[in-house]
Amino acid sequence: MEAIVNFIQDTGFYRIAAGDWKVLIMMVISFALMYLAIVKKFEPLLLVPISFGMLITNLPGAEMYHEILFAGGHVNWEIFGGAPVTAEFLAELEAMGVSEAVRSTVTVGQSISVGLIDVLYLGVKLGVYPCLIFMGVGAMTDFGPLIANPKSLLLGAAAQLGIFITFVGCRMMGFTAEQASSIGIIGGADGPTAIFVTSRLAPELLGPIAVAAYSYMALVPVIQPPIMRALTTKAEREIVMRPLREVSKREKIIFPIVVTVFVALLVPSAGPLIACLMLGNLFKECGVVERLTKTASNELMNIVTIFLGISVGATATATTFLAVETLKIMCMGVVAFGFGTAGGVLLAKLMNPFLKEKINPLIGSAGVSAVPMAARVSQVEGQKANPGNFLLMHAMGPNVAGVIGSAIAAGVLMALFG
Repeated sequence: MEAIVNFIQDTGFYRIAAGDWKVLIMMVISFALMYLAIVKKFEPLLLVPISFGMLITNLPGAEMYHEILFAGGHVNWEIFGGAPVTAEFLAELEAMGVSEAVRSTVTVGQSISVGLIDVLYLGVKLGVYPCLIFMGVGAMTDFGPLIANPKSLLLGAAAQLGIFITFVGCRMMGFTAEQASSIGIIGGADGPTAIFVTSRLAPELLGPIAVAAYSYMALVPVIQPPIMRALTTKAEREIVMRPLREVSKREKIIFPIVVTVFVALLVPSAGPLIACLMLGNLFKECGVVERLTKTASNELMNIVTIFLGISVGATATATTFLAVETLKIMCMGVVAFGFGTAGGVLLAKLMNPFLKEKINPLIGSAGVSAVPMAARVSQVEGQKANPGNFLLMHAMGPNVAGVIGSAIAAGVLMALFG
């Protein structure tokens, strides 16, 4: 009988009945994200692994992810290596402000058996995955629209408005400068950059910020259109733009080299992200390393996306996610996206009176760096107003400019507060 009782008490059903009911809320949230990914097809490549990671981390007893290993904002290598938990270690975590709920998951003398997600999460915590993702993005990105229309760079810069407005708002809400910077970078619509910045400035918020950044990236087709329509007239949305000039191969090869040198010298903190982005693009454009291009844009990108998505989702435990601070982060993430979208649209409207060839303001919303989601949204909204309007390539200019812009903004914030 004792063996049967022990078995029953070890089941997840018993643990939920015994009071671990919050995991049920997280499981429902994960199911909702799966529905959006699979049924509504909202960026399934991101949301499927994230939502599944969120599900498995909240299954009581699965023990695949241990928050205590990363408590306090860094990797606790001693207990990660199997050393028993000490009273001094728990006291240090308490002094750092780690919640009682996280500290109570272990006892003095206990040794933790490292789980699968714990190992995968090291790539997030150490900033490896974001750089590899950027290399893959670079290998799949055509910077031709940006080179052909340099004005796109201004729209990409304007779309970073959400980052800095959110930073100010977070400071007013009581977040530290480091935390406000990490939350604000969500407005760049760039998950890897958000992870990269947060892991350096506010690692204690890495879980909720990563989930917010990737969830909102997937919801760009939902968040952006109402803002775009509210800030433009039908006549503006109907503006037809002339086809872009053809960009030479030489220009495309020189561009990533020049950008890497310029940005790394201007904002050294952004060097790792920009260097990986432009290396991937150089693979693509030079035409002599087809195997590397294929690996970076397919196999490597897919593998890292799986690891990153599951790891990010697994950080959304009930203990961390169902907190007032997390709700604030989620709310400010929407604000960041909204102002980022508005910034690009409004600058395009402001530029039009001074231009001979008018810009369709809808492409300004693509200045957030969700490539190519935001550009597709501009295309869809443009065709709703004028079925003969083809804005996709024009929108790709601000879109890829936004990738560079968010990396530079991240470098500035890390230089100021790192």
